Amino acid sequence: MISPNIPADIALDIVDPKAYADGDRLDRAFQFLRREIPLGVAQPEGCDPFWVVTRHADILEVERNNDLFHNGDTFTTFTTIEGGEQVKKMTGGSPHLIRSLVQMDNPDHFAYRRLTQPWFMPQNLRTLEPRIREIARGFVDGMFALGDRCDFARDVAFLYPLHVVMEVLGVPESDEARMLKLTQELFGSQDPDLNRDGKEVGDAEAAVASLQSVVMDFMMYFNAITEDRRKSPRNDIASVIANGQVNGQPLGHLEAIGYYIIVATAGHDTTSSTTAGALWELAKNPDQFARVKANPALIPGLVEESIRWVTPVKHFMRSATQDTELAGQKIARGDWMMLSYPSGNRDEAAFADPYRFDAERQQNKHVAFGYGAHVCLGQHLARMEMRILWEELLPRLDSVTLDGEPRNMLSNFVCGPKTVPIRFEMH
Repeated sequence: MISPNIPADIALDIVDPKAYADGDRLDRAFQFLRREIPLGVAQPEGCDPFWVVTRHADILEVERNNDLFHNGDTFTTFTTIEGGEQVKKMTGGSPHLIRSLVQMDNPDHFAYRRLTQPWFMPQNLRTLEPRIREIARGFVDGMFALGDRCDFARDVAFLYPLHVVMEVLGVPESDEARMLKLTQELFGSQDPDLNRDGKEVGDAEAAVASLQSVVMDFMMYFNAITEDRRKSPRNDIASVIANGQVNGQPLGHLEAIGYYIIVATAGHDTTSSTTAGALWELAKNPDQFARVKANPALIPGLVEESIRWVTPVKHFMRSATQDTELAGQKIARGDWMMLSYPSGNRDEAAFADPYRFDAERQQNKHVAFGYGAHVCLGQHLARMEMRILWEELLPRLDSVTLDGEPRNMLSNFVCGPKTVPIRFEMH
């Protein structure tokens, strides 16, 4: 059993959902760790000990060694001892409520990823660009119709990527509000404004039961989609999943549902968070807004910087498959590890002036999409959606300022702005 050497207050900060809503508190914790204990062991109360990987270079090292550091052998996201026991009780011993690409290692990961990968490659996405641009224009027109103020997160950023991904997946527009609600209940399970129960998370049994009920709702919905697409396949990802085969066999039920859920949730929520976070920063930094507006060639840089800045996926967990060494520390087989992406994306050794939002940043090799075999499947689609939205919105947006205090959601796993109130002038 590894012994903790990270102070208890810092260990609490890096798992407390409230710290992720309060960026300053989290930044201070990770700054301390990168400086003093860049690869250390945390053990918050009620938790198993785990290594905290805070530096950009060390995160890349773990990400590129997929056989040495596994995703699926134990919990893929952080959980308490009690929470983990509840999950295993509900699943009959598995640490995973769902089994998606995120919870898989090779050979399964490669085989399942290959099923939909062609959909998400740049050459296929180019054929979708005219339709995505049409959707983006519709949302820009909708923002203009709101007058001179709106909540950019709720009125635009949450809805635009949702519509794109649901169209690609094959979910009818009439069901988009339901998919958004389920996504927010899943990723916002620690936030009383978003979770199913509408209150602070109490005991682990209730929290896991709430999550399981969300997963069951997804399951019921996508069971019907599967049935439909097997009878009448279409040109959408749902048809690929419903009729797909891996190693000559149809997808298992758990794996098919996991596939649907990851596309239907991560496929839009992370892009929404990044888009909302970008406008939050542009509203705070009029000079940045003016420069990007005046020079559309800066838009791809704005996209990359907003991905680094928000880093919507806060961590994934790995476990060592054998004794090894990382950054001078001896890691034992079975040791649990947290890859802290927000820390990697603020690493002073990897980024100049990392606490400054800079749309003109030249070197921006962020780790927000992960790296290596598990790099985000939808990264090219996410970049394209954001680029197109800014290409359509910025020429028409004459000014923008904050109209109240933006707030982040409470979550130590997937987290971004939940409200970004703005005043604006458009033509």
